[in-house]
Amino acid sequence: MVVYNPFHREIADNPYPIYRQLRDTAPVYYNEELDFYALSRFEDVLAGHLDPQTYSSAHGVTIEGFERANPFLIVKDLPEHFWHRKVVGRVFTPGRVADLEPFVRQKAAELLDPFVGAGGFDVVEQFSIRLPLEVISELLGIPESVRHDVHVLSDRIGARDESASTPEDAYAAVGELHGLLAGLVRERRTNPGDDVISLMMRSEVQADEDGTMRHMGDDELAFRFIELAFAGHETVAKLVANGVVALFWYPDQRAELVADRTLLPNAVEEMLRWDPPSQYQGRWTTRDVEIHGTTIPADRRVVLVTGSATHDERQFADPELFDIHRPIERHVSLGFGIHLCLGAALARLETRVAFDELLRRFPEYEVAPSGVQRTYGSNVRGLSALPIVTG
Repeated sequence: MVVYNPFHREIADNPYPIYRQLRDTAPVYYNEELDFYALSRFEDVLAGHLDPQTYSSAHGVTIEGFERANPFLIVKDLPEHFWHRKVVGRVFTPGRVADLEPFVRQKAAELLDPFVGAGGFDVVEQFSIRLPLEVISELLGIPESVRHDVHVLSDRIGARDESASTPEDAYAAVGELHGLLAGLVRERRTNPGDDVISLMMRSEVQADEDGTMRHMGDDELAFRFIELAFAGHETVAKLVANGVVALFWYPDQRAELVADRTLLPNAVEEMLRWDPPSQYQGRWTTRDVEIHGTTIPADRRVVLVTGSATHDERQFADPELFDIHRPIERHVSLGFGIHLCLGAALARLETRVAFDELLRRFPEYEVAPSGVQRTYGSNVRGLSALPIVTG
């Protein structure tokens, strides 16, 4: 009998065999111990994303649901979600994201150049964390003096053990990060600039059909700050490291990317599909739902298993293989529907540039035989250390 508990270390280390068992034998799975249902097939996961009326986010997007106590955008349903997203969405317009490419490329070069001829470095600690952290911090106006603190606190917020309960330290870290960023919001209110937070302060949008106009207060801005700072560097940090592993396992495809950089955009999509940083999204049913002959009752936790959906043989041929030429019409690695990742375009840009600059300097590399470490989070899959040997 299949047992799916994402907090178990052996599953976190390699969840994909369990995912296949779920899709084949228990597409509507129930975990009695933790009291959640799991949908694992692509079409079911996609349908869940596209039906926010049935699958609510208001009870949190993790199994433990600790984030529901805070006014994050990810736990807002319509109609409140709409106007908050409309304000934040002004930050990530296609033009604004495209304008960031020279800065992203400059930062990538600054981080990688010191290791040319050095024989190797830790991809995570010295590159994949620092690049998106520098970019999102610059975009949000986070001072250099506190950027490391933002990363450390973000790690503490996401860390989990096998107990499936939220550590007290995670709650404490949310409070500390909120205090730090709320102070920046107050400072920005006094001395506005041309950064993202100042832009959101000035933004007023129509919130209701009756024409009511709304703008965000300081506390709401602080929580938007937290979300953007956390997701804005954690996702890309793990995606880049996972992609480095993929290209180590498939050196022929790495050689193709070295020879032809125009293949990079689709390679990034395949990285997102093959080992997505976000492995599931939690939802809450607002009514009874029948799927594959099983009824999920109202008011129950449902997990949309992203990592399984992107490996569903019904949607992707030979899904366990990494293939930069794979035709990918759509995937759910960055969410879908109203909760599509706000920074999706930025994540794609940062990852494409990261590999462009990395492969330019290090066309040949190997993952070191020891020193690789995995991070264990609530619904995030990635590495905390990835030493490579270059040259």
